[in-house]
Amino acid sequence: MKTGFHVITGALGYTGKVVAEQLLEQGIPLRTLTNSPNRPNPFGDAIDIKPLAFDNPDALARTLDGAAVLYNTYWVRFNHKLFSFEQAITNTKILFEAAKRAGVERIVHVSILHADEADDLGYYKGKHELEDALAETGITHSILRPGVLFGRSDILVNNIAWALRHMPIFGVFGDGTYRLRPLHVEDMATLLIEHANMSGDITVDAVGPEGFSYIELIRTLAKILNVRRPIMRIPAPIAFACSRLLNSFVKDVIITKEEVKGLTRGLLDSENPATGNIHLTQWAKEHRDTLGCRYASEVGRRTNRTLAYDQI
Repeated sequence: MKTGFHVITGALGYTGKVVAEQLLEQGIPLRTLTNSPNRPNPFGDAIDIKPLAFDNPDALARTLDGAAVLYNTYWVRFNHKLFSFEQAITNTKILFEAAKRAGVERIVHVSILHADEADDLGYYKGKHELEDALAETGITHSILRPGVLFGRSDILVNNIAWALRHMPIFGVFGDGTYRLRPLHVEDMATLLIEHANMSGDITVDAVGPEGFSYIELIRTLAKILNVRRPIMRIPAPIAFACSRLLNSFVKDVIITKEEVKGLTRGLLDSENPATGNIHLTQWAKEHRDTLGCRYASEVGRRTNRTLAYDQI
């Protein structure tokens, strides 16, 4: 492991929290940069908490001074009145520049599968632009490209299970044959840390050991949860319109039109070797009593910055 302390964005959030746990278990001195300093801190004095001071690049560079590795998990899932892709791109470039000024040795950056193949979709275009921006810094780096993450406090798999538990039918976008390769968040964190110690510039697909068609995933989860629901193939525009009707009920954005397009194009799939070992089916069986019992809100997590992720 490189000498010096490590810095991770969002250690009080989702992926960042698991990375922090694993680093602390290894005895690595750790600092986090966060937009949510008032969230419950499960690490106590073991982690140094500093703000993600995008509005003060000099201060941001000072918080990175002396860091061996920066793990960047910062991003937004969709455009909202309080946050946007454009803002996230600008902020991340400020972070990369601050890391360069501070002399950070290596950056391990979270992107998305097929980031360079869908510039017509805002999420992917933004991730593509940031991959290029990271390369332009000249800092040695790894770019990890997950598609779907699952595990404690996840959103997608949890909310599929929630819909199966609570909705009278489950609508699948189109024919449901498009595929995905979910990766457990613990495996993702392990991969991030492994890449902190690598050399050279690396880009890797971060995918789990199981692949599913989307409709197969829904049927598998329904069986594990012992829930009987009609699972219906519905034209994607109609299914999306139905999901929008539920947004006001859950006070969230369940899925965006661009996410539907990415999903149905198979952009959450990869033919590359698995980078994790935890099977979604086994994990779901172990957590069937709690999986999907509560809805997980993306907007809530972005706007309520005083509660822990698993409470929102």
